[in-house]
Amino acid sequence: MSLSQESSLFSQVIRGKIIPPDKLEEFVMELRKQPKTIVTLNGSFDLLHAGHLEMIYQASLQGDILIVGLNTDRSIQQYKSLKRPIIPLEQRMMMMAALFMVDYVTWFDEVDPRQMLKKIRPDVHANGSEYGVDCVESKVVKECGGRVHIIPLVPGFSTSQIIEKITHLCD
Repeated sequence: MSLSQESSLFSQVIRGKIIPPDKLEEFVMELRKQPKTIVTLNGSFDLLHAGHLEMIYQASLQGDILIVGLNTDRSIQQYKSLKRPIIPLEQRMMMMAALFMVDYVTWFDEVDPRQMLKKIRPDVHANGSEYGVDCVESKVVKECGGRVHIIPLVPGFSTSQIIEKITHLCD
């Protein structure tokens, strides 16, 4: 197999894990025909780092199927900065979908994931401890019959710290 064929196959496998928001409800209805626990996790996951990987792994342990929802570039700019994200959505989706512990990836254009969660109706929604059990997602998840699972942060890892370090290297 040539390198271009291998790359094409990789791209097909990765793209097969990406579910457009307008297909999400229908897709999840099909998943629900299996007796599997659906877990969700959301975020920007800009400049993917070891702390993110630990959070994603811990979320994957909470059930059978992990769906990660990514903020669009526009929604990140609304709640973080016009200078973010560093990595565009298409590339963040490809990196997320390439992870063995992620089953599916989707995206949402709102600042928070509540509308996406209403479509998925997760059994478990994983979130970082910085947001706590009373996170913005909590009410929607509980109304849908799910629970929120809090994952402790891994100290010393943050995208902002990475950006700061890179900025100082360029001084």
